Amino acid sequence: MPTTTWNRHHVLSLADFTTAEYDTVLQTAASFQEVLSRRTKKVPTLQGQVVANLFFEPSTRTRSSFELAAKRLSADTLNFAASTSSMTKGETILDTAKTYLAMGTDIMVVRHKEAGVPNAIAQEMDRLGVRVSVLNAGDGQHEHPSQALLDVFTICTLIDRDHPRLELLKGKKIAIVGDILHSRVARSNIWSLIASGAQVHLAAPPTLLPKFFAEYISEESGVRSSSPSSPNPQLFLHWQLEPALQDADFVMTLRLQKERMTAHLLPSLREYHQLFGITRAKLQLCKPNVKVLHPGPVNRGVEISSDLMDDPEFSLIQSQVTSGVAVRMALLYLLGSGKA
Repeated sequence: MPTTTWNRHHVLSLADFTTAEYDTVLQTAASFQEVLSRRTKKVPTLQGQVVANLFFEPSTRTRSSFELAAKRLSADTLNFAASTSSMTKGETILDTAKTYLAMGTDIMVVRHKEAGVPNAIAQEMDRLGVRVSVLNAGDGQHEHPSQALLDVFTICTLIDRDHPRLELLKGKKIAIVGDILHSRVARSNIWSLIASGAQVHLAAPPTLLPKFFAEYISEESGVRSSSPSSPNPQLFLHWQLEPALQDADFVMTLRLQKERMTAHLLPSLREYHQLFGITRAKLQLCKPNVKVLHPGPVNRGVEISSDLMDDPEFSLIQSQVTSGVAVRMALLYLLGSGKA
């Protein structure tokens, strides 16, 4: 496994990931993808280590994917659910994390509805001087690194199955459509796609893609969004769908984050689908071999038409789920390989 370019102790954000780190994850995931195709899908790589899934927020795909990934690596797993934990009795998040630390946890996979919780736990582990790694499985409106990495892996393996690497996306036009304002997936994907040299086009109603979003991205990454003074912009904002889809190679559509919306930002779901929902007819604006991605769960008939979602000619949604196990195996392996 290619670990020579990996020195990261935690995976909390993709904002500072290097090209070498991306390629290490992609190539390691490709190795595990091959393992998962065998009759015996388990390897002893993390045998004796403990992976704790601390999910303070509901999840199906991410939680199950991390649990399966840990088991495929022969790690022992601990699964936390806030509704049945001592947090209902007043225990703090950091005390919960230290409880799992006392049980011998080596890697903590953390998901929380508030941004910054995985970082806080990582800082506490570092303060205590323990060799526990923290992996951000989604925090508020901040980031979702493993989802973006599996999205990149899904696309790169489609282009070159045997040797996925970030440079394969250079110059590709990738449209990200939907509730970008509330999406941690969008933020992580923007970092990874900008790092690859792709042209990233964001499309959403103004209420879900405010102008300050471009300023935020520019300040964080140093990458300028589209403007007359920018000779080689990589990030483009659109408040209409058509310019984003025109000649796009890939379309990432996002779920409407209704549980995170604090105001009435859309007239109706029906109108949203008419204007920004992805359908076969709208894909005619894209490249002929365009592929569609969605991180799930999907609101059928809202972000994407049901027939398009189920069409393997266009949809990579099931491939994303499959890729998720290999990518999360890679992340757990890279974080845990130095602990044995």
